[in-house]
Amino acid sequence: MTTVFSRVAPQQYQPHRLHGADRAWPETNCYVDLWIELLSAYGTTPEAMLGFTITQDYEGDQFTFFKVPLEDLESLYGIVVTELAQYDSVEAHVATQIERGRLCLVEMDSYFLPDTAGTTYRTEHGKTTVGINRIDPDAASMDYFHNGGFFELSGEDYAGVFQHDVAPGLRWIPYTEFAKFPATPVPVEQLRDTARQLLRHHLKRRPASNPLAAYAAVFAGQVEQVAERGMDFFHLYAFNTVRQFGANFELLASHLEWLDAAEFGEEIVAARQISDTAKTTQFMLARAVARHRFEPLETALEPTVTAWNALMAGLDDKVG
Repeated sequence: MTTVFSRVAPQQYQPHRLHGADRAWPETNCYVDLWIELLSAYGTTPEAMLGFTITQDYEGDQFTFFKVPLEDLESLYGIVVTELAQYDSVEAHVATQIERGRLCLVEMDSYFLPDTAGTTYRTEHGKTTVGINRIDPDAASMDYFHNGGFFELSGEDYAGVFQHDVAPGLRWIPYTEFAKFPATPVPVEQLRDTARQLLRHHLKRRPASNPLAAYAAVFAGQVEQVAERGMDFFHLYAFNTVRQFGANFELLASHLEWLDAAEFGEEIVAARQISDTAKTTQFMLARAVARHRFEPLETALEPTVTAWNALMAGLDDKVG
């Protein structure tokens, strides 16, 4: 039975510190969380990839679902990620790539993922991305990275994620990538040099105007509409707004701390101010939706607006 990372096992797996319980946002979004754990399992430093978070924008109805650019993975780590064309079963392709030492990232239905117990497992369908480290079609089992951990599934769950009960011609074809990892990780000092260059590159690509100011201007009005649609809709709204920018800027703070905590001390404080305010605002948002009282939200985001301006001005001086 072949695996990509042979030294990891679901029963003994320890998530990376970026997914620690002490974090304001222990999980961010499925794609970035997945790469944090994949890079950790490979033996390198996930913090190096996080400079791209500086480009997050407010898109009018949501904050950018931040995803590490594939070219950054190649520049930093020498990892090449390519879309996997499929003409056979997903299982057959995944098994072939794992035999070649390549890990597949596959979109799957969280309804069949046991690690989502308490949220979507066996209760509702949802699209998410997992990284398959081991697959055994004969035993109907696999080990997979998902969100902030490493898990296993088998039996009916295995049949569900690979759509065994759906006729072949009617199966949804999941978007799948495969990652080619170099034999040895890049040295840390080389990572720092490249990461600083990428941070400078992404700083030039940041939003032209303050995205948190744009969001703050419409936030209270949006919440009044959210309240009319109930708590289920609230959770979807919060995930794609306050949670996205809160988690994004906590990761940016970790990136700057890894680059040089002394040099970027003020910018780290500003990024954490954005993250912590988002966390507080999410609680305020839940209360406002439940009680239909929206006045406290009118100024809730003001600290994030000030912090974003200070963060960008500081990085312009030190990196730009």
